[in-house]
Amino acid sequence: MKIHNYRWIVVALLFFATTINYIDRQIIGLLKPTLETEFNWTETDFAHIVMAFTAAYALGLLLFGSFIDWVGTKIGYAVSVVIWSVAGMLHALAKSVFGFSLARIGLGIGEAGNFPAAMKTVSEWFPKEERALATGIFNAGTSVGVVLALVLCPYILSTYGWREVFWITGALGFIWLAFWIVLYEIPSRQKRLSEEELLLINRGQEFDDNGKEKEIKVKWIKLFSFPQTWAVVIGKFMIDPIYWFFLFWLPSYFTSRFHIDLTKPSVPLMIIYAATTIGCVGGGYLSSWFIKRGMATLKARQKALLIFAVIELCVITLQFVTNVWIAVAILSLAVAVHQGWATNVFTLASDMFPKQIVSSVVGIAGMSGAIGGILFPMLVGFLLDYYKTFGNIAVGYNIIFTFCGCTYLIVWLIIMFLIKRSKNVKIETII
Repeated sequence: MKIHNYRWIVVALLFFATTINYIDRQIIGLLKPTLETEFNWTETDFAHIVMAFTAAYALGLLLFGSFIDWVGTKIGYAVSVVIWSVAGMLHALAKSVFGFSLARIGLGIGEAGNFPAAMKTVSEWFPKEERALATGIFNAGTSVGVVLALVLCPYILSTYGWREVFWITGALGFIWLAFWIVLYEIPSRQKRLSEEELLLINRGQEFDDNGKEKEIKVKWIKLFSFPQTWAVVIGKFMIDPIYWFFLFWLPSYFTSRFHIDLTKPSVPLMIIYAATTIGCVGGGYLSSWFIKRGMATLKARQKALLIFAVIELCVITLQFVTNVWIAVAILSLAVAVHQGWATNVFTLASDMFPKQIVSSVVGIAGMSGAIGGILFPMLVGFLLDYYKTFGNIAVGYNIIFTFCGCTYLIVWLIIMFLIKRSKNVKIETII
């Protein structure tokens, strides 16, 4: 049977993969108080575990970006999910900081394939005016995954134990894998796709004189010569670590600041992470709306990023907040705006580069974000341990939130400088 909107079924697959990705990623943060008590971790110990994940994630992004461009999205995505699901389950066998770090390394390498594969899939399946919205929808899985983790983790923890949390959540990827194998194929090979939708998808794609898609060999190192690459790289390097801080340390922040019990489902954290869904979809819709009203594609992305950068300044005011629900409101806005930002930065790659190399560019950019994620936890762990010794850990959090609030606007200025007057990269430029 031919389906006229099959591309949205594809987005649903990307959404659920990203949801599972973030369930597995977030579990360690939610179990932090439990594991700290059982294994006598310090904040620096936890930072080392986070750094192990981000270092592996950085390497994995570099490898998976090229790997997925080489083998294609169907095989590449499947390999990624198998690796991270197995690694997620192996956390249950860890008994030390070193053991958890090894499990996080496996998880980081596997999870690194998610966004390069997803963005390449979007570039294959969507015309430019729909890409930001499609990206926003699948990127909403990051939010839904965290919220589901907030529900699943306390339930499994209280019913069974922390090891079972890892066994059960890690197994979810194999369920998704069955649907992916049955339902997914690239548009030119997808038999369920209608001819009308295939024409829509192919609009604006690169073809040779015989009407076939152009094939190119990626000169990987040459990608670093383009300012467009560096615009995406810096956008990820400076901003990704902030969201990882929100993921890994917000549960601990609410525990220390507002004495929230994480052995039970946390309504404040659920609200905050649920708000990111609005940012993902809304951020993608905003720039797509600008484009449909006649604005040039890159101008639309730039305008959306500026709006988000200005709004993000609100997180600086957290240092003056003493009421838990005001903190929830500010952080909900902050993480929603971050996801709107992230959606548009991701989409910049598919806007400026041909789809044959999108995965490589996203992989490089994601690697840079992970490198930032390696460095930032060192600062976070140091500041929180330092001020904890004086009995005032809140000061450490205040410094970190101030840094987070200012960074988006600085990065926006850098991105504008790099892509000003630049044109989209053509296949002929890469060859």
